[in-house]
Amino acid sequence: MNLLQLENKLIEIYGKSNEQIRFFRSPGRVNLIGEHIDYNGGSVFPAALTLASTVAIRKRNDNIIRLYATDLNYVVEAKLDCLELYKAYEWGNYQLGVLDELQKAGYSLTGCEMIFDDKVPLGSGLSSSAAIEVVTAIALLAINNHFVDLVEIVKLCVAAEHNYVGVKCGIMDQFASAMGKANHALLLDCKTLDYAHIPLEMDGIKIVISNTNKKRSLGESKYNERFSQCQTALSFLQADYSAAEYLCDLSYSQLLNSSHLITDSDILNRATHVIKENERVKLSVKALQDGNVEQFGKYMNESHNSLRDLYEVSCIELDTLVNASLLQTGVLGSRMTGAGFGGCTVSLVKEKYVDKFIKNVGKIYNKAIGYEATFYISEIGDGGKEVYKQ
Repeated sequence: MNLLQLENKLIEIYGKSNEQIRFFRSPGRVNLIGEHIDYNGGSVFPAALTLASTVAIRKRNDNIIRLYATDLNYVVEAKLDCLELYKAYEWGNYQLGVLDELQKAGYSLTGCEMIFDDKVPLGSGLSSSAAIEVVTAIALLAINNHFVDLVEIVKLCVAAEHNYVGVKCGIMDQFASAMGKANHALLLDCKTLDYAHIPLEMDGIKIVISNTNKKRSLGESKYNERFSQCQTALSFLQADYSAAEYLCDLSYSQLLNSSHLITDSDILNRATHVIKENERVKLSVKALQDGNVEQFGKYMNESHNSLRDLYEVSCIELDTLVNASLLQTGVLGSRMTGAGFGGCTVSLVKEKYVDKFIKNVGKIYNKAIGYEATFYISEIGDGGKEVYKQ
């Protein structure tokens, strides 16, 4: 929907009012490399997409929150003074969790009516949840005249996902959604929150996202289990490296020197992936800055292999897409992106081969899996902000 259509939909659903209708947008993200690193204190390399969650919002003069989505047919209603009651909502809990954290942080809020138009595919690994969280926070703070630093908004959104939704996510998704910049990727140190916008200068090469269309929920997956396994690995390694706060504080050589401290092979594999992936991110960004996109693609392939074999978060659908992609002419690299267990892959494809890539990979996937994949030729966009009707 365009903004005028979204405005008309809000009036259709909630009725007329003298209150101003405002519009906000925040994007999903694709992570080019650095998976399951953010909650381990390492460096990641995501980019904001032009696929985004857009919200039309209008104030109320009470404590009622009303939420509606253009692809649903019902209104979610909640009260600001008892948000804990709504955690089990199938849809709306990401938004209400953000409101809960905003209030806990001392921000006064009024009731409102919101309509979400979400273009980030749900359960795709492109961070539809982060897009919803960030746009909710930016919109609610703006209509209540709170002027808050975007990094603080990111932290509040992460807290909402931890405390209200129950997923122990890292900070990457929300950071990319809030802080993205068109035609740039974001090199983010998840421990210090130091970041840099790195130009994506890949002339003649397109970023192609392939969606398995296998839905997964992080709360129901083994995401939290991986988080716990990493914490266990760190606790063992701290016997030799007591100053380490995160796994990514350690080098691979340090892990090798102290690997005897971890007797469980699965735990050791998780730590190996995390520490090597963190080093791979830094090598990848250097390769890109040196203009060596081919080497960047090779690091992407290594990343997928590690996620599949050591971290064990891939699946037959993701592996089928990656394997099919690497058979195609003009492909420099391909890997799963996001938490895994379904969702999407990201591939670097020479522009003149993109149409053939989509046709061939789609055919192989459909034959192997039994249903179709969806493909997006990704554009890299800006982070969360207020938008205006033309």
